Amino acid sequence: MTRHFAALRTATFLFLLAVQTVWAQSTPMDYTAWEQVASRAETAIESRDASTEALEALRSDVSSYRDRLLGLQNAGDPRLSTLQSQLEALGPAPEDGSEPEEISQRRQELQRQITQLQAPLLRAEEAYSRADGLINAIDEIIRSRETERLLQRDSGPLDPRLWGPAVTSLFVPFNEIASEVKDNWSNEVRRKALLDQLPVILLLFGMSVLLVFRAPKLIDRLGSWLRAKTRRGTGVWSTLLSLLRLLLPTGGLLLFVLAFNMSGLLGTRGTQIIFVLPLMLFVVLVARWLAAETFSSDDDINTIALSQQRRTEARYYVNSLSWLLALNTFFAYLIEIGELANETQVVLGFVIHLLCGLILFRLGQILRHTGPQTEPGAMGGADEVAQLSFPSRLARLTGQGAMLVGVVGPLLSAIGYFNIAEALIFPTILTLGLFALLLMLQRLIRDLYHLFTGSPLDESQSLLPVASGSILTLVAMPVLALIWGARMADLTELWSRFQAGFSFGDTRISPTDFLTFAFVFVIGYILTRLLQGGLRGSVLPKTRLDKGGQTAIVSGTGYLGIFLSVIVAITAAGIDLTALAFVAGALSVGIGFGLQNIVQNFVSGIILLIERPISEGDWIEVNGQHGTVRDISVRSTRIETFDRTEVIVPNADLVSNSVTNYTRGNTLGRLVVDVGVAYGSDTRKVEDILYKIARNHEMVLMNPEPFVHFKGFGADALDFDVRMILRDVTKILVVRTEINHQITEAFKAEGIEIPFAQRDIWLRNPESLQGARPATAPSNDPEEPTS
Repeated sequence: MTRHFAALRTATFLFLLAVQTVWAQSTPMDYTAWEQVASRAETAIESRDASTEALEALRSDVSSYRDRLLGLQNAGDPRLSTLQSQLEALGPAPEDGSEPEEISQRRQELQRQITQLQAPLLRAEEAYSRADGLINAIDEIIRSRETERLLQRDSGPLDPRLWGPAVTSLFVPFNEIASEVKDNWSNEVRRKALLDQLPVILLLFGMSVLLVFRAPKLIDRLGSWLRAKTRRGTGVWSTLLSLLRLLLPTGGLLLFVLAFNMSGLLGTRGTQIIFVLPLMLFVVLVARWLAAETFSSDDDINTIALSQQRRTEARYYVNSLSWLLALNTFFAYLIEIGELANETQVVLGFVIHLLCGLILFRLGQILRHTGPQTEPGAMGGADEVAQLSFPSRLARLTGQGAMLVGVVGPLLSAIGYFNIAEALIFPTILTLGLFALLLMLQRLIRDLYHLFTGSPLDESQSLLPVASGSILTLVAMPVLALIWGARMADLTELWSRFQAGFSFGDTRISPTDFLTFAFVFVIGYILTRLLQGGLRGSVLPKTRLDKGGQTAIVSGTGYLGIFLSVIVAITAAGIDLTALAFVAGALSVGIGFGLQNIVQNFVSGIILLIERPISEGDWIEVNGQHGTVRDISVRSTRIETFDRTEVIVPNADLVSNSVTNYTRGNTLGRLVVDVGVAYGSDTRKVEDILYKIARNHEMVLMNPEPFVHFKGFGADALDFDVRMILRDVTKILVVRTEINHQITEAFKAEGIEIPFAQRDIWLRNPESLQGARPATAPSNDPEEPTS
């Protein structure tokens, strides 16, 4: 099996790694066996003559011991902290030696016990450092060998002398298989065993034929039935049924291989070769499945924006690449078991590389035209790229990489760098397949959302596509690393580094600490939100607190709950923050100066929530802005103006500046309406009219009564104003408008004039404004007579 399919073993490997880690932590450490393994590793590193497989096995042994040693370091002994606390309780020893004998003996006993408990931890730490160094040395040797293998230059495939032996060597395994079948058929014992098992063999053959040829049609009928019976979730059913179309034919071919193997006609070589056929079919079917899902002819499920013609062409090229990849897998397996000569590998490999390069180049050209403008000669540019979706932009980038590999790969293979060409072309093909798989899984998540919620997923307003895409990308990163030549040991090394955590001063913070912190904090956060919901919905509405007070209690509960959750989570994780005290002290001054405005607003927000000079729903005026308070948060307050605009006011402005609250405690407010009447009007009559209008309005209170104020004698009119208390000051504009209408109507009916300003302008010496008459300009017209 080639390394390109190592990615298929990732899940199994991670599972075995987890089992091995649990087993290692539960098994006592045998330092004698560890010394033997470490000595063998050091000998192999010094000699550098061990094979790569032996080094990998040795590295695995050293890594298992390193994981065990790391577990010993993280576990520690709970008695150690108790003894250290007891020693600290005794205080420092006097410098003059005047300490009582009993206390001195107790101090020595505690120190002896601490040293005794620290000895295993120190030994484990020393052994861990040794194991880590051995693993790094082994990895360096293996990487250098891999580099040498990639840079190795073989005979060029263009040499005609290699073509004859290559073709001859290609038919040797098949001739040997035919000879084995002929010999086994001639053997009477094997023939009799074949006849005895003939019913079972025929049954397996029949089942394989049904699965390969009949099952796809039955799956299509099942899909039609499901689409007819369900109104939603058709995308999920299509994906699942397409997966069945992939698995059932592969299972059918596997049954065929088992039946042929049970016949006893194949020898050792034939048995080795025939079992690679299901894998080849699986590769072809997977590629066909991904091509059908990625470049679907259905516009509703198509992920990459391409024209129908280019989608059809892309499916054809992907299917061709799958056959070439299957052939390369077959030839690589034959070379691995020693059935093909090196000349065959070079010549046939070049042919496969050349065909793959041509197809990759053309497929890259198709992917480069991904997007709304897919016709040749269409105008593109930065605006077009900005309008593309992320899959389309990624498809364009992938297409450019495929074109580059399609040119460079065959050239390297032609000049003899077969291994580099192999390491470029086929990982590129598998990367394209992984990219298609991620797009299909992303669409499956969208279809599942539609299936369970009944509404299509709005990708422009939902975070689900971004979150699912990030998770899928994170999961695909190890697979991508394996595709491009990373070893399983590289992934285990990353996992080991993650398990080891990092040291901060004398404190080692491990992933377990992070998980414990996150788990406890999430639990505390959920309980805080539940308590806030209970207070807001059930408890506080039954009290006499106003809305502002309820909001303050709910907000304060949230802040206090989150703070306590952080403290409890840090304590539960066992994270010692003593080492951070010096850093916090050094940063506090800089943070104090840099974030003083934020801290000021935060403290002001706490004051507003506790003191509650303003509340949600109040009509206030601050910094010349009138509006209704909609939300009071810790840093700022959101005010909705009467223009229906949102004004974000820092809380410090509400605490330090003057704020006018028109509706604090109640909605009563005073309205003053100014009016002027012409000179000569009956002022007593005007006063009576204004009193009557104010007292008859439904929004004006009679206690205190309205008051009409005769202000004085103006330049153009006799000035009055009407002062009245409204039961709802928020209606002040409506009341002012109605009062003005009634005053106008009443004055008109009583013949009282509301004057307006008039001015007479007197000009002194108006003749001086006329000036002298200007002279006539000479004319350029030759026909005009002159005087």
